[in-house]
Formats: sequence, structure tokens, C-alpha cells
Amino acid sequence: MITDLISKLQQKTDLTYDEINSVMVDVLSGKTNEQENLDFLSSLTEKGETDDELLGMLDKMQEFSLKVEPRNHGTIIDMCGTGGDKLQTFNVSTTASFVVAAAGGIVAKHGNRSTGISGSADIFEYFGYDLNQESAQIANVLEKHNICFMFAQKFHPAMKHIAAARKKLGKRTAFNLLGPLSNPAGVKNQLIGVSSTEYLDRLPLILKRKGAKNIMTVRSDDGMDEFSTSATNRVCILKNDKVLMNAIDPEVVGLHKSKLKDIQIQTKKDAIESFVGVLNNSANQAMTETTILNAAGGLIVANISKNFEEGVELASNTIKEGKALKLLEKFVADTGDSSKLKEIING
Repeated sequence: MITDLISKLQQKTDLTYDEINSVMVDVLSGKTNEQENLDFLSSLTEKGETDDELLGMLDKMQEFSLKVEPRNHGTIIDMCGTGGDKLQTFNVSTTASFVVAAAGGIVAKHGNRSTGISGSADIFEYFGYDLNQESAQIANVLEKHNICFMFAQKFHPAMKHIAAARKKLGKRTAFNLLGPLSNPAGVKNQLIGVSSTEYLDRLPLILKRKGAKNIMTVRSDDGMDEFSTSATNRVCILKNDKVLMNAIDPEVVGLHKSKLKDIQIQTKKDAIESFVGVLNNSANQAMTETTILNAAGGLIVANISKNFEEGVELASNTIKEGKALKLLEKFVADTGDSSKLKEIING
């Protein structure tokens, strides 16, 4: 079965939704070998994935994943990027997620370790959060704090069957794109940073077919798969079943222009200190305002702010008034090790 479909892909023939669906069943069940997985992934990447192919893969990934059933009332969102921009910036989406939750949003954060310096999983793990918590425990954390973290490796166990082929291939594949779309809590509202402008309008349309409500995709002109304060940001918004493209200039929404180097980090220690520093309102202006701009996007997706100006003001006040740090302190006291946090805050 997979051999026939690999031949089709090598001839640059698009697969139907049903064809890719059936391949994914075999791949995620461990019925294919490493060479077949490698040939399948490399041929698909080489050809370029259609929306039907991506949707077929996504549906099977979600079918094979573990699930979290939130008990929160209100709009639950996720904020993450497709990663791989190789710019070594601090953990923007993780930091912004705490600001959104502290401002009244509900964030079911889904993520992984980073292939770079530090991923969202590394941050949560540092403060003692158990990455292997079961679904019911995570639903409790979300209900109590309006933020939780779901470790991709824990919630997508079937992905282990394709891990060796992905590593061997050593380049981006459809799975890098699909990871952020396969939230175990089934969120319908998301802020997604994308690795290429090609996906700005494609991802909202794919997610619309899955019943998504508010989706915002972003890519900055300086190459970040997040909102940047050092460049103009290209944005696509799906709301009320309509898709609109927009450009967001940080200075127009009340922020300062910065330099990319001001938000870059060298070590895991830098990553932790930057994350706490922003929430503690002691980080540099560029890190704080980059977080504020991303949080503003999250607040719009969460139906809390109507526009970026409003979102920027709310996110900024949430940090200045100490609400973001207070949430982090309570979260860590309940799910991890407070001494680790005090150590960072007290220097």
C-alpha cells in the first residue's frame, strides 16, 4: 500500500484525503518500516503538501492522540509557533501565554522540547512541572489556574513510530506544521506562528474545515514565527467564517521598534531568566514588548480584546500590575518547585 503511494508522490501526484488517511493509519500503528517512512516523508516534502493531504494527516494524528477534556467555561485558546526559525529567541509564546491567562484568558498550551536552545517543555520542566501528568490531572491544573501544559511526546505516543525517519531526514516535514494544530484539548481558537508566508492563509482554511472559530496566523518580516517588534508582521485572521489578511506594525499599536538581537538568548539559563524577567517586569523593553504584542494577539483570539491597541494595553497592565508574576507564582507553587522560582526572582 505505502509503496504504491510513495511512487505516486515521487511522480509529483497529489494523494487524496482517503489515500493519505490510510497511509497514516499504517505509519502511526508501526506497520511501516523506517525506510518506508523516510521515503514517504521525503517524497511528500519534495512534492509539497496539499490542504487535503495535510488535513488527512492531521485527522489521523488527532485520532491516535491522547485527549484532555477541559472543564473551564469560556474560550480556550492555544498559542504556539511551528518553530524552526533558528533565530534563538527567548520563549515568547510560553511567556505570552501566562500574560493572557493572567489577563482573564484560558490557555491550554501544547508544546515540545526545542531543537534549538529551549522549548516550552524545557521551561515548564525546569520549575518542576511533571510533563507526564495524565489527562485528568492536566484538566485540574487548567481549571484551577486557567493555564496548563500538554507535552506533545506524552499526548502523541504514536509519533514515536516516525521519529527515527524524521531525525534521519533532518529537515522540516509536514509534521512540524501539524504539531501546533493537533492540540490534545481540541481547542477551536488559536494563535499560530508559521514558518513561511505560504501557510498564513492555508492553515486557517484547513482548520476552518475542522470547525475552528478564531484562528490567527502570523509571520514577521524578520523571519520570526511569532509577532516581532523589530519588523512588520503579516497576519491572517479567521473569524465569523471569514478570512482576512492584515499587517501589524508594532509602532502603530503603541510599542517601540526593537532589534532582533535584544530578544535572542545563548543558553537555557538565559531562557529561564528571560521568561521570569518579563513576567516580573524586569526584562529589557524588547522582550517585554514582544511578549505584550503576542499576548495581544492571544487576547483577540480569546475574545477578550477587540483589537491590537486594546490587547496591547491590557497585556501591558497585566505585567505592570504584577498579575502575570502572581499567576506564575501560584502555578509553580501548585505544580512544581517554588524554590526554583524564588532563586531566579531573587537573583
